[in-house]
Amino acid sequence: MVLRMKADLRIFPDPGALSQAVAGSLVEQINSSVTGGGIFSLVLAGGKTPRALYRLLSAEYRDRIPWRQVHLFWGDERYVPPRDPRSNYWMAEESLLSQVPIPRENVHPMSTSFPKADEAAQAYEGLLRTYFNSSWPRFDLALLGLGAEGHTASLFPDSPALDEQQRWVMAVQAPVEPPLRLTLTLPVLNHSARIYFLVSGSEKALALHQAVTAASAVRSCPAAMVRPQGGEVVWWADEAAASLLPASSSG
Repeated sequence: MVLRMKADLRIFPDPGALSQAVAGSLVEQINSSVTGGGIFSLVLAGGKTPRALYRLLSAEYRDRIPWRQVHLFWGDERYVPPRDPRSNYWMAEESLLSQVPIPRENVHPMSTSFPKADEAAQAYEGLLRTYFNSSWPRFDLALLGLGAEGHTASLFPDSPALDEQQRWVMAVQAPVEPPLRLTLTLPVLNHSARIYFLVSGSEKALALHQAVTAASAVRSCPAAMVRPQGGEVVWWADEAAASLLPASSSG
């Protein structure tokens, strides 16, 4: 495969060093953006990799972030109760939200209380449309993960959701547990000003190689389809995840 671009790829020896670097960059981005009273919109990722980052933000970096000027959103959610251990919201609540002085009105999780997931997706899209009041949302930064099979958010390989061009949020069926989920769509992610992919572990090596070296958008690796319009992507990986990448792919 040939590189689709010279990727902005930042490689660290282990997950701890990766999390420290992302935390420092994120704090810098927030403070730079809110100078003069601005607001920073941040999309949180679920899964295991971001947990260490959230704990750093809630402890070591807690007093370096102007929390009242930060608004939090979610890239995807498992359709489970909010206190379910599988909930992306609950992971963020335990590791971050309960530990920092962010106003609760600045926290915008995806609700899973609707009888039908499609209704929840419509409600979250309505929330986003009200907040951004524009043709498409433009998050200041979206944190995303990468699955071993190439998924990101809850956009899985060959999912019908990869073809969506109108809706901002969709209910989807995933080939993993729990299968029913909510996710932001590709056009929404691709209107973000900046995207940080956090990738850790040798089991992600093949997916990271495909995502970074794909010559064109490939449905077998949805992460390769994340290409912001007028924005930038930074890949933050540990050495295990980056083990299959050619040295020339780092930026």
